[in-house]
Amino acid sequence: MATTEVERRRGQLAALSIAVVVIVVGVPLWWKTTETYRAWLPVSQINELSNLQLQLSADVEVVFARGTVTPEQQKKVPLTRTQDEEHSVDEDTALRYRYETRYRTATIMEEDALDQPTAAEADLSLHTLSECPCGSLVVYVIPESSSLLPQDVDVYIGQRRTALLRIGGQIRVGKTLDLLLAHLEPRIKQVLQVMSFSHTDITAALSDRVRLSPGNKESIADSMRTFKSSPGYEITFSLLNPDPKSHRLHWDIEGAVQTYIQPLLTKLASVANFSIDSQTLYYAMLGVNPRFDSSLGAYTLSPDSLAHMINPVEARLGSNAASSNPVLNFLLYVPDAQHSPLHIHDSKKQEVPTNAFHSPRWGGIMVYNVDGFYGPEAVFPVDLNINMAKVMGVFLAQLRLLLGVQSPNAPSGFLVAPCSRTGLADWELDRLMWSRSVENVATATTTITSLAQLLDQIGNIVINDNIAEQVSSAVTSLQLAVAELEAGNLRFALQYSKEAILASERAFFDPSLLHLLYFPDDQKFAIYIPLFLPMCVPILLSLLKIVSDARQKRREKQAKKD
Repeated sequence: MATTEVERRRGQLAALSIAVVVIVVGVPLWWKTTETYRAWLPVSQINELSNLQLQLSADVEVVFARGTVTPEQQKKVPLTRTQDEEHSVDEDTALRYRYETRYRTATIMEEDALDQPTAAEADLSLHTLSECPCGSLVVYVIPESSSLLPQDVDVYIGQRRTALLRIGGQIRVGKTLDLLLAHLEPRIKQVLQVMSFSHTDITAALSDRVRLSPGNKESIADSMRTFKSSPGYEITFSLLNPDPKSHRLHWDIEGAVQTYIQPLLTKLASVANFSIDSQTLYYAMLGVNPRFDSSLGAYTLSPDSLAHMINPVEARLGSNAASSNPVLNFLLYVPDAQHSPLHIHDSKKQEVPTNAFHSPRWGGIMVYNVDGFYGPEAVFPVDLNINMAKVMGVFLAQLRLLLGVQSPNAPSGFLVAPCSRTGLADWELDRLMWSRSVENVATATTTITSLAQLLDQIGNIVINDNIAEQVSSAVTSLQLAVAELEAGNLRFALQYSKEAILASERAFFDPSLLHLLYFPDDQKFAIYIPLFLPMCVPILLSLLKIVSDARQKRREKQAKKD
């Protein structure tokens, strides 16, 4: 009897020991070794970014030339005025524009520059005196009697960040300075809308974050045409020769790119990186059958058929598989002898002057007719040299549109200087940089907040230290970009916004974040139950037996006392 009691006691102690080891050591060890590693993320800062409050600051300097202010008015300058505008885009996004305007009189050297015979020469002379910082403007107020501007022009906008503003005849020299500034303020604001950011452009740049108003059709069309902001772009020029037996084409694409395209891309180096390649495709057809118009004696392409030209050609263009950058395609199509000449018609059935069209976020196609370069007695194949100046003029205009360099609609009385050799004015670059900075900030905030919500909802996703580092880097860059926009430092704001979007996309598309790599809870139970159930059942039964024996002894003791 004593031996049986000892054995039972030993079995109970063994069961308790095993249970204690399993509970105290085994369960924590299993929990620790199988838990999902999740590095720390700046969730509070990400939540702050979800409520985006952007402030854009522009510095404007208004310079009064001789004859625009009286000696009494000159005593009150220089002076500075600040104007704020607030716009609520939606419940989570608000915009604030701050214009800091400084007024002063022109220096002697500036007066000499304003004495040039033409406005273009004056603009160049003023630029050589001092270079205006990126994102800021200088408006020179000239007297009504100045011969720099034609009679019907009040404002001249040149290639740099300067504008010439003729003072109106309504304000006489004897008026007070406050009345003079009140008269100039609406015109200066119009200059800002043209040369700097406008609310329409900034709202369109927020298309990834907010819905555009259906009534603003122009900004919606522009945002759909323009390529999305990217760290780099691939530009491909393709020559399509459908009939090599008739035409032997020669094009100096390398020289044309260096002459017409490279100056623009050099100026856009701060916005994105560009790579250029070219190719010649033989026996490449457009995929549509042009219709012959007997009244014109030529083949025509209607607007409805243009959309069907891209897919058949795109299959032969190829792409750079090693790059994830967007590709801008520019195609030069030379019709075969049987379908020449070939003209593109618009919706009004009128010939398009450039004989070209562009497809939003894809590229452009130009039809180049060569039937006029040889007669009916020509011996085929005919050697033909393509006029690259004519071709590149069209492709350069299409490239500007696709990259978001859009010439704004200038108000009446404005004269905007034509594009220079670089194909891009300094103030046009600033407009693009404002839009790209805001677009990058909006895209990066959307990406980071979406990633934070995803990681919060799915607890099985592993958050590596590398992902946490990328997220922290993106948040820091976003904060710096917002701060630089508020300070008016456009170049730094664009740089930080590019870093933010790169870091956010690297974190969002990291392969380790794939949820399918980790087991859901139901699959975990299916795996662990066959392992732990055979071990846990004897332990649980032993514990239940020990509890039952303890209760039985307690009852026996209670019965003896009674």
